[in-house]
Amino acid sequence: MRVATYARYSSDLQTEASIDDQVRLCQRLASQNGWLIGQTYSDAAISGASILRPGYQRLLADARQRCFEVVVAESLDRISRDQEHIAAFYKQMTFNGISVVTVAEGEISDLHIGLKGTMSSLFLKDLAQKTRRGLEGRVRNGKSAGGITYGYSVLRSLNADGTPVTGERQIHAAEADVVRRIFRDYSNGQSPRAIATALNSEGIAGPRGPWGSSTIYGNGERGTGILNNELYIGRMVWNRQRFLKDPLTGRRVARMNAEADWVVEEVPALRIVEEALWKAVKARQGVTRYGRPLRHGKGSPGTRRSVMVYGTSAGQNVPFTCSLAS
Repeated sequence: MRVATYARYSSDLQTEASIDDQVRLCQRLASQNGWLIGQTYSDAAISGASILRPGYQRLLADARQRCFEVVVAESLDRISRDQEHIAAFYKQMTFNGISVVTVAEGEISDLHIGLKGTMSSLFLKDLAQKTRRGLEGRVRNGKSAGGITYGYSVLRSLNADGTPVTGERQIHAAEADVVRRIFRDYSNGQSPRAIATALNSEGIAGPRGPWGSSTIYGNGERGTGILNNELYIGRMVWNRQRFLKDPLTGRRVARMNAEADWVVEEVPALRIVEEALWKAVKARQGVTRYGRPLRHGKGSPGTRRSVMVYGTSAGQNVPFTCSLAS
């Protein structure tokens, strides 16, 4: 019988060696059963909750072509940790006459799918809850929940026991000057596009490459963009939004949380922008859209325009005008 092996890891505690270890166990099992070892499929550093994995997708494609008769993995959760996905995988393999065998559970049956799928799903929920709890604790202690915000750098230090301190940030002087410049230029009437163009022309690197207007203006409701980041006034806001997985695409979609669920901590040592400048920017944002003032005139809010429309009277089209608010 022809055998395909699948291996995957996602944890930061694992490395590429984990793939080799899993493949070795799978191949040993195949040899013990006298099976012909064929293609190996693998995905490195990709969550088992997602099916958007290159190796996994190739495995599915080759299964439809019946390139093998058995799929071997270290355990069922290496194939997937999502209850729906593992059930769908098992259905596809069964339809194509392919057996699924793991080192940990043996030959997989409907019972394994039900029990193991539920256990993996609960594991993911428990892991997510513990991760959120840890991140909230860090934020409430005034530490970063992850990632580097433009204008700051990691403050590297050690605890008394010699372990590294995590979540500490300090102001990056050069980037902080750029942040203040952006706030000043915007409050003085420049558009985000003009500011981005000037920064790029001077060769000043942005947070993730060249500057763009969206990097500067962002989304006020979501707190994104340089001009909306409250960390610049010494206020850390966490849990403003959450991410849900779209069951149709498998991609994460952002959803706003209720303001009552936000975690807000004052971190005055990280203030870059003075309160007066922040308020000036917020005032201008209140009367602008994408950096352009809303002037009374053609196509601007607060004005009305007349348009010609046609109605029917006695079976004939009759023109008349109506006034529409812009």
